[in-house]
Amino acid sequence: MRGARGTPRPSRPGASPRLRVFDRNFNPGQRSLAVGSKAGYKFFSLSSVDKLEQIYECTDTEDVCIVERLFSSSLVAIVSLKAPRKLKVCHFKKGTEICNYSYSNTILAVKLNRQRLIVCLEESLYIHNIRDMKVLHTIRETPPNPAGLCALSINNDNCYLAYPGSATIGEVQVFDTINLRAANMIPAHDSPLAALAFDASGTKLATASEKGTVIRVFSIPEGQKLFEFRRGVKRCVSICSLAFSMDGMFLSASSNTETVHIFKLETVKEKPQEEPSTWTGYFGKMLLNSTSYLPSQVTEMFNQGRAFATVRLPFCGHKNICSLTTIQKIPRLLVGASDGYLYMYNLDPQEGGECTLMKQHKLDGSMETTNEILDSASHDCPLVTQPYSTAVAKGTHAPASPTRLAYTDELGAVGGACLEEEASALRLEEDSEHPPMILRTD
Repeated sequence: MRGARGTPRPSRPGASPRLRVFDRNFNPGQRSLAVGSKAGYKFFSLSSVDKLEQIYECTDTEDVCIVERLFSSSLVAIVSLKAPRKLKVCHFKKGTEICNYSYSNTILAVKLNRQRLIVCLEESLYIHNIRDMKVLHTIRETPPNPAGLCALSINNDNCYLAYPGSATIGEVQVFDTINLRAANMIPAHDSPLAALAFDASGTKLATASEKGTVIRVFSIPEGQKLFEFRRGVKRCVSICSLAFSMDGMFLSASSNTETVHIFKLETVKEKPQEEPSTWTGYFGKMLLNSTSYLPSQVTEMFNQGRAFATVRLPFCGHKNICSLTTIQKIPRLLVGASDGYLYMYNLDPQEGGECTLMKQHKLDGSMETTNEILDSASHDCPLVTQPYSTAVAKGTHAPASPTRLAYTDELGAVGGACLEEEASALRLEEDSEHPPMILRTD
């Protein structure tokens, strides 16, 4: 049985209750998927389409609402709903906690690369040195950012942080986290920002607004607009995720609808103009020339790129994240949804078009193939997943332990002593390694 558009729709009659997922994200190298849930957190390898291999599971910490892994290393940053102001940094293979920090307010997002770890609160951002977790810089009094929207480049040389510069319009603040100074302010959209993403080189930044109809790509740090893509004109949507492919040639955009759009970042070479030899050719040239007399908004629509490829998800209304990666030498689009499922699609990098659903994996370790997908879902249902900030507000906070350090205005973020000392410095360029943590005394 198929849905209205000929797309398989999942139905799971008699299936076990869905995994309650609070957070899911692809690691910076797009080699693994991290899932935080009521039961704890898990890591899955993304080396195969047919099998989703669970490489680690932790049930010691419940209600994990943020889990971030440093590439394919053993370093993981964790935040729990029971202690939403506390960040724990752990070595998951050894099962040990390296250090922890407490903040003045709820932690809304954590981003990390081999140089920096960023903690985003509603009105401030903390920049840590990942080698010793010292706070290098604090960006205070940022515009209200209840969604914790921010992006951190994974490139060591172009280590930029992007975050909203306004709560009313789509300004992007770009901050150099190595030299600890503002790099640029980009007026990206008229509406407030909804999504941000850097490419792997840290030289491109994709943006989307709350309106959700236009996706723009800017050069970093210059802020020059390179590409503009139109997701649609019929309705405004909530953009959930933007993601570049590792080579920077493709950009995916997912939303609260059932469609994921994939755009190709290529500059069309202008052909030398020739005089039209037919009446239709002459009319077409006149129509093209007339766009210079149209309002700027209409002219922009003529110049906006359309989707190179699309994906029809077997659901709508669930918050999701997407990733463009290569598995077994074939380009794939991966979609991790808050309903506890991972969807894998094939992408044709030459022809584009509608992508083919290859596998559907349940994030409890079981797997469902496309032959078992049998449901019909509404196409226009509203987003039902509540934001993390709302979940924190409704959640139960555990009482502070007597050993937990109190927050002070002078420090901003307070870290406990490191619980693990490394015998020697580790190589950050090695995925199997993790940064050494030293005792914090301030």
